[in-house]
Formats: sequence, C-alpha cells, structure tokens
Amino acid sequence: MPQNHANKLVLIVDDTLTNLKVAIQYLKSHGLEIITSRNGESCLERASYAQPDLILLDVQMPGIDGFETCQRLKSNEITKDIPVIFMTALSDVADKVRGFEVGGVDYVTKPIQVEEVWARVNTHLTIRQLQQEMAERITELDAFAHTVAHDLKNPLSRIVTGLDLLTERTQATLDADSKTVLQISLNGGLQMVQIIDELLLLASVRQEEIVTEPLPMQAIVLSAKQRVQHMIEESHAEVLLPDEWETAVGYAPWLEEVWANYLSNGLKYGGHPPRLELGCERLDNGMVRYWIQDNGEGLIEEDQSKLFQPFFRLDPQVAKGHGLGLSIVDRIINRLGGEVGIESTLGQGSTFYFSLPAVPSA
Repeated sequence: MPQNHANKLVLIVDDTLTNLKVAIQYLKSHGLEIITSRNGESCLERASYAQPDLILLDVQMPGIDGFETCQRLKSNEITKDIPVIFMTALSDVADKVRGFEVGGVDYVTKPIQVEEVWARVNTHLTIRQLQQEMAERITELDAFAHTVAHDLKNPLSRIVTGLDLLTERTQATLDADSKTVLQISLNGGLQMVQIIDELLLLASVRQEEIVTEPLPMQAIVLSAKQRVQHMIEESHAEVLLPDEWETAVGYAPWLEEVWANYLSNGLKYGGHPPRLELGCERLDNGMVRYWIQDNGEGLIEEDQSKLFQPFFRLDPQVAKGHGLGLSIVDRIINRLGGEVGIESTLGQGSTFYFSLPAVPSA
C-alpha cells in the first residue's frame, strides 16, 4: 500500500554534504523534511532532540565512524528504533555485514544515485510507519482486553461463588444428573476465571513497568507449589526440590507464575503418579538456568517447537487447559532477558527450563 511520507523528517549525516545536494533536493521534492549533520557526534545530538523518522549515515567520517555512531544510536532509548541506512563506497562483504550487526537496516552505495536513495528511503519509511501503526493497535487491543477481562472477572466470580454454594447445599437433595450438570457448570466457571486471570497477567507483562532484583527463589517456588497443592495431592505426585538455589535477577510475582505454570504442566502430563524434580545451574554466559524434569511420555520434536505458542495444547481432545500458560511463561522470561525451552525424548520424560541473568559473583 503506498504511503504518504509528507513532512517525514530525515537526518542526513556526511562530512561532505556538498556532494549530496542533488539527493537532498530530490528527497525534498517528495515531501520530506531534511536536516543534516557533518559528523557522528553531531548526529547523536541532533537525533536525540529532533527524533527523525530515518537516518542516512555515512560510514567513513572523521571522529567516530558511521558504525560506532549507529551503535550509540541503538544503545540510546530515545533513538534505538530509528532506522539507519548506511551510505558507503565500501564494497567488502565484511563491512556490509558489520553494518547490519550494529543495527543498520540497509545500504546505498556511493556515488549516490538519487532514484536508489529514494527507493530505499521510501521502503524503510513505509516499514516504520506500518510498525508504528501496528504497535498502536496492539496497545489499543491490550487496553481493550484488559478492560474487558477486568470487568468480567467480578460478576463471573460471584456466579462461581453462587454455584459453589449451591453445589454444597444441594448434595443431599439433587439427583445424580442434576449434580453432574451443576458440577460441570462450576468447573466451567472456574476455568473462565482462570482464563481471565491469565489474560490480565498477559496484559501486565506487556505494559507494566517493573523493577528487577535478586530473587528469593526458594520462597517463590514454595509459594507456587502451594498454589498447586491440590493437584499434587490428587495425583499423589512427588515433587523434589534442590537444597540450594542459584540467585538470578528478575521480578518475583512473575516468577511465581512461571513456576506455577511449569508445576501445573508437569502434574498434568507427568507419569502416573507424576514425579517432578526441580533444579538449577549457573551457566558460563552469566545466566542461571532453572529446570523442572517430569516422568511423562516425552514429546516429539514437532510438538516441542509449538509448546510455547499461544493456545497450543498437547491433546485438544483432553480438556487439560486452554493453551495460554506456557506462552505467558515465554513472554515473562523474554521480558526479563532470558529464554525458555524444552528437552524431551519419547518414553523418557521432558525437562522444561528457563534462564535469567545471574547475580554477579562478589
């Protein structure tokens, strides 16, 4: 879809701007506003306060070169999302690869061809505009989902409470079929409340500003374990915890949700009875890896690759969940700077893990 880029602001950075006069006039003729800078230091300053929609950046300049300038732009919260197109006479593949590694989105070659410059500028302005529109729509959808979920939770909780009370008071008077219908209704209500809670959590993971700190992992795990205690007792499960925990940095309320989901998943799909073993290890890359191993049937590779996708369930015919839990785990851990994953072999169970930044050693 053609985009209107009138009044979009482009910053051009080159120590020999006189050679770019034709290109500058050509871009202006397409409705773009142009500001210029002659070196990397000036570029960083102008980009921070003007916040252009795109930067055309020369690679070879006095002082800091284009690669370092781009790195600094990408490390600044204000300028990190501005697309950078390098202008260069360099033809070496290694130089081009380096440009992409430091955050550039494209190249134009010198001597400048104005039609090529416009084609690339137009493409990346369009991409950025579409990204911004998508981000705005996602924000609106998140706000809408949060509002709907929040407004539904209170009346639904009252319905569930009423069904629970009715179930308790009519045990001696209702026939078997009526009791079954009442219990199905209560279970459905409880599942809906759980879905709403997870939607609210998902919205908070996307929007909430948090402060990370060293995690009291033993206390977090014990709290999560208490939340699924009824499942542990019903399934006669064995849950083994380590004597000591490596300390990582994160946000405790979200980590309790991660462990509650992993424990619940292991209890649902573990062996009969389930046997779950939790553990951790400090990795050489400055991360701590936490894991939970079950004695279930194991998973084929195709299922492993889909597990953390929203609404995926191992067995859609078995009503053991709605497929949000592990996708929420993935979002939480990614937001905290870690990774999730699974190692599994058919007939030998599965190990679900996640990693978080370790507390630096003293």
